Amino acid sequence: MNTDAPWPTLEEAEARVLEIQTKLHQWANNGPDRQFDDLYNLVYHPAVLMVAWHRVRGNRGARSAGVDGVKPRQVAPGWGLFLLRLHVELKARTFQPLPVRQRMIPKSNGKLRGLGIPTARDRTVQAALKLILEPVFEADFRPCSYGFRPNRRAQDAIAEIHQLASHAYEWVLEGDIKACFDELSHSAILERMRRRVGDKRVLALVKAFLKAGILTEAGARRNTNTGAPQGGILSPLLANVALSVLDDHFTKAWEWQSRYSGSRLYRRRRGLPNYKLIRYADDFVVMVTGTRAQTEALREEVATVLAPVGLRLSEEKTTVVHIDEGFEFLGFRIQRQIKQGTTNKRLVYTWPAKKPLLTVKAKVRAITSQGTNKSLSDLLHQLNPVLRGWTNYFRYGASKKTFSYLSWFTWRRVICWLRRKYRHATWKQLRRRYLPGWWPAQGWTSLFNPAAVPVTRYRQRGNTIPTPWQPAERKAS
Repeated sequence: MNTDAPWPTLEEAEARVLEIQTKLHQWANNGPDRQFDDLYNLVYHPAVLMVAWHRVRGNRGARSAGVDGVKPRQVAPGWGLFLLRLHVELKARTFQPLPVRQRMIPKSNGKLRGLGIPTARDRTVQAALKLILEPVFEADFRPCSYGFRPNRRAQDAIAEIHQLASHAYEWVLEGDIKACFDELSHSAILERMRRRVGDKRVLALVKAFLKAGILTEAGARRNTNTGAPQGGILSPLLANVALSVLDDHFTKAWEWQSRYSGSRLYRRRRGLPNYKLIRYADDFVVMVTGTRAQTEALREEVATVLAPVGLRLSEEKTTVVHIDEGFEFLGFRIQRQIKQGTTNKRLVYTWPAKKPLLTVKAKVRAITSQGTNKSLSDLLHQLNPVLRGWTNYFRYGASKKTFSYLSWFTWRRVICWLRRKYRHATWKQLRRRYLPGWWPAQGWTSLFNPAAVPVTRYRQRGNTIPTPWQPAERKAS
């Protein structure tokens, strides 16, 4: 067999996949009721498999093996034959996914969370499915959803919450879905997919992944009658498809409040509530103008909407709070406080919550607690990506004091590490060699300074966030 003939170069494959995705997205946008009856041929298209494999091989999961013990990095030298076999199996419809390998990951509350690791071949097919299905469903997903969607990020959700909380949406329903990825109804997911996907071969392949089963750490095989294992490339998209039932319900309510029930101001003057959903994957809040009782009533409404997709709210973690009390969402603390220097001017602030600060401190502590055999530059090369990534996430908010504290904490940990490494060195020697200006550095590498990161308010994009498949003229406008 000629393993090189079907496969284009990566640049050609990416261009071809982008063209396919753009057409699918445009057709889905132009026809809200359109069903796609011939998608399966695209799943095993050489360009699609090529791009899917490149993404599987390039992410951090390439270091992990599934139940077959094969890591994607081990497949890299023979990727041509690997993809050809997948192409032939998918075309002949003989492809069968294997069970995912389960790994239990500790959570911050002391409990364990199951992570499912598919095989390299299953990951590649899942990535191919995602490349084809995502542009179709993105045409239907609502703007209030931000998690695991292209061009959208957590800061968009925080910015919308800040905007609403600053304009009289003072009551907040914090929703927590109990074991979302474990309890999703397979029939509900497939039913919602059938509204857009008429190709039974694609639906059968998705169902096969859902029913593939789990190989536990103890070596026992467990069937999966519900849920989409966390760790699968396709799972976030399937979760968004299922949870779009919540988005649809609250978006229709939001539109109804302004179009058919008078203006929102009219409703507020008559004591009627206005409310809006902001969701990031399985985390969501409902911002409400009204009373606590009206906000509490939405809890039962949310539970009723989620029931058909097999989900339920956690009674303990689903709470109602006022913006003056504050709440935490996606790592941020969101609370209205009196502006410093004034007596009665109140503003809504967002800053890093205590929990993520403790997490990054633990990472810094773990790195600086390692042995002193490495050089200072090696230590800084470990620390800097952690600090840079954390501050980049939280720099959109009132984070300056937190960044200054983290800068001091890290500086102190590095100084203690230097004192352990060079026990007989004087302060003068340490300053001359490793502390120019009292800041740790060696050669061209210096410690990343969180306090020097500028903080700003994230620009709310709302309904203007473009998809990657919109024509250039629409993006420009």
